[in-house]
Amino acid sequence: MLYRKPFSGRVCLVILLVVVCGGFPLLAQTSTEDVHIQPRPQPAAPKEPDIDPALKTHTKPFKVDVDMVLVPVTITDPLNRLVTGLDRENFNLFEGKDLQEIKTFSSEDAPVSIGVIFDMSSSMGSKIERAREAVVEFFKTANPQDEFFMITFADKPEEISDFTSSVDDIQGRLVYTVPKGRTALLDAIYLGVSKMRQAKYPKKALLIISDGGDNHSRYTEGEIRSMVKEADILIYAIGIYDHYFPTEEERLGPSLLSDVTELTGGRAFTIDNPNDLADVSTKIGIELRNQYVIGYRPKNPVRDGKWRKIKVKLLPPKGLPPLRVYAKTGYYAPTE
Repeated sequence: MLYRKPFSGRVCLVILLVVVCGGFPLLAQTSTEDVHIQPRPQPAAPKEPDIDPALKTHTKPFKVDVDMVLVPVTITDPLNRLVTGLDRENFNLFEGKDLQEIKTFSSEDAPVSIGVIFDMSSSMGSKIERAREAVVEFFKTANPQDEFFMITFADKPEEISDFTSSVDDIQGRLVYTVPKGRTALLDAIYLGVSKMRQAKYPKKALLIISDGGDNHSRYTEGEIRSMVKEADILIYAIGIYDHYFPTEEERLGPSLLSDVTELTGGRAFTIDNPNDLADVSTKIGIELRNQYVIGYRPKNPVRDGKWRKIKVKLLPPKGLPPLRVYAKTGYYAPTE
């Protein structure tokens, strides 16, 4: 399908045939006037006692350089297809109520630092081969400059591969993992966000592949939301769920992944057929390569450490259907 502008240039739709069953709210709506949800109040800092030493990696919170804020933006049409070919003049960006001047605008495929967070709990036993295949398909969308790491999790998270540009190395390590134990999903996200401190590229993303809600983490969902808000990392998730949820944790799994990804401008996909895993992971990989990145210098230069809400408004060319905007909800200003 192809839409054309009434003026010079072309708006292209990247069409991907993906079956995504189920679903839950994403950070998007068809109105271009109100793009984002209100960020939730920041919870208290994580408690330190009784934390696994492997997870005690949190030092300073992530803060955005007040001189330039970069906002990755994804645009989709009503059929959930990517929209590319838009220009700088098609976007307005607000910090709070103040319209900001867009200083930089790019839609090029820049290198990405990527972490894969892979569920190896016992419930993944029947889905593990399809899940491994999904990782392989995701890596096929990478470019040669990308770097990757991988964390698996069951009772606790484990880093099985440091940052590397070798896709084969990560795939080889994943083959020998055996599903067992419970699901420490939140602890794995914590470890993945912390690991991103070592990333060499400004564009960073996490991909979570899991089949259930958390039932064994030391950190809470509120604590992880707080950390994610600070981190300036895109988070995508694929939730593999049965048609029924045998436990309360599994019932809450979709909303947990949705809440975490929405804050970052990423997306969460729900599927109930493991055969769809590879297609969805390919879709996410291609989406990472077809984002717009908007840069601006905030009009408010105060280094007060406070949460600054961001809203991206789309000014689409005439003749297009309602488009959806995915972007992070804000950032924390630095402190003195």
